[in-house]
Amino acid sequence: MCGFTGFIVFYGAWKTRKTKNVDNYLRTGKSSSWWVVALSIMATQASAITFLSTPGQAYADGMRFVQFYLGLPIAMIILSITAVPIYSKLNVYTAYEYLEKRFDLKNRVLGSILFLTQRGLAAGLTIYAPALILSVILGWELNITIILIGSMVILYTSIGGTNAVNKTHILQITIITIGMFASFFMIYILLPKDISVIDAAYIAGKMGKLNAIDFSFNLNDRYTFWSGIIGGTFLMLSYFGTDQSQVARYLAAKNITQSRMGLLVNGLVKIPMQFIILFIGAMVFVFFQFVTPPLFFNPVETEKVKSGSYSKEYLQLENEFELLQDQKRIKLREMLDESSRSSLSESKDVNNELNKISTREHDLKNSAKVIIKKNNSEADTNDTNYIFITYIVNFLPVGLIGLLLAAILAASMSSTSAELNSLASTSLIDIYKRMINKKGSDDHYLKFTKYATVGWGIYAVAFALLASELGSLIEAVNILGSLFYGTILGIFLVAFYTKRISGNSVFIGAIIAESVVIYSFFFTSIPFLWYNVIGCVIVIAFSFVLNPILPSKENR
Repeated sequence: MCGFTGFIVFYGAWKTRKTKNVDNYLRTGKSSSWWVVALSIMATQASAITFLSTPGQAYADGMRFVQFYLGLPIAMIILSITAVPIYSKLNVYTAYEYLEKRFDLKNRVLGSILFLTQRGLAAGLTIYAPALILSVILGWELNITIILIGSMVILYTSIGGTNAVNKTHILQITIITIGMFASFFMIYILLPKDISVIDAAYIAGKMGKLNAIDFSFNLNDRYTFWSGIIGGTFLMLSYFGTDQSQVARYLAAKNITQSRMGLLVNGLVKIPMQFIILFIGAMVFVFFQFVTPPLFFNPVETEKVKSGSYSKEYLQLENEFELLQDQKRIKLREMLDESSRSSLSESKDVNNELNKISTREHDLKNSAKVIIKKNNSEADTNDTNYIFITYIVNFLPVGLIGLLLAAILAASMSSTSAELNSLASTSLIDIYKRMINKKGSDDHYLKFTKYATVGWGIYAVAFALLASELGSLIEAVNILGSLFYGTILGIFLVAFYTKRISGNSVFIGAIIAESVVIYSFFFTSIPFLWYNVIGCVIVIAFSFVLNPILPSKENR
């Protein structure tokens, strides 16, 4: 693991050490092929959060999270038709340059600030995730681990820019894919010999972990077909069409065709990829039905409570939990028995018993969380992020543990490097070069971009040091994006599809939309995917309403 991580840093820095100008640093001189673009897009998405938290999400809540990605193929088609040719024709470095060409400077600045705010924080989460793993496994102090990982990514990203990001992404996505399939294969090896692949899938389905698609229209439910196909489409349009961390990937392509192919391949591959990762989580759930799991998956907090004044109470819960697991295993084998399957009444009895056991299991877990909180008032009682890593560390062979940890670290570095690179490019092109120093030399701008990469890296590390209270990381990073993406998307859609809307009306509409989204987050129970729809629709609606009222200059 350490060897691979060190190699990635050295390789990225060495291969791109001769980057001498801003165009090569930010867009690789527009030399990337479609397959490099596609791999880079996927690697940028596939942060350590994907491999750390997503299986845990499936373990706790089933595979409903896959609906989050249903809008992705639709978004890829729309962007290939609209955004790609526009950006290519204007030869922009960032997506936000287009907003000034279409509207005015204040909309360009607003778009870039919204991006810088959310993406800088998101970069902190992608650093925090692998640091959390290493601190638990190796016993390292969490804050020191965060600083170490952040420093490694900052090093090769600041030296080589987008070229370093793309070159290392190819290696990283390879190790990620190998690690993913290795963990999937090992689950079936480690299951009891009398439990087949079909049995495992049957158990997962019966216990509600394969509930991938939900067609009910419920605004209080985060993950349904409708929130995914509607809210997800809006989110993916914004993420891939207006978020510089992704736009930069296909701006580096040789031509429009290469950009489009990179996006479309991502649209085809991403849903199956997420389905497999979630299915791994469901199979980990089945594995822990036959091997007693921890009552609470965070080993650090478990150790604290066992050595504290509440140890006796916690141990009593653990003993009852273990007895419950023994009862569950008996009932699961009864459920798998052919005679139970053939008798409807017996099958119902077994299912009822399993439901009672699951309810009691849930109550014990909640009681454990109460005790943990009493023992340490600052403890995080959401242990979703520790589920998959518990399986990896405690049950896999040593060599495979190293491979999977390397995959998770590779995912973290791939995503974080792309984020830092895009933050630096936006800081240079949309803020510094546009408003502060318009006549600097190419060498001066290149140095500024490298300094900006370091600065944003420090910002991300600082946020990572404060990120321990955010619960499920895969949800946290998507909630964070949804707070801003709807507003940004609304601005761009008005720019793409209307000709007479002025910059003033769009700007005010965006301010109103963002205020409503923030209010919805703090004061309503609306699921986060709908924030993307709300923000986008409000921007468009107010742009049309305010346009006849507000004074405007003729749009270019």
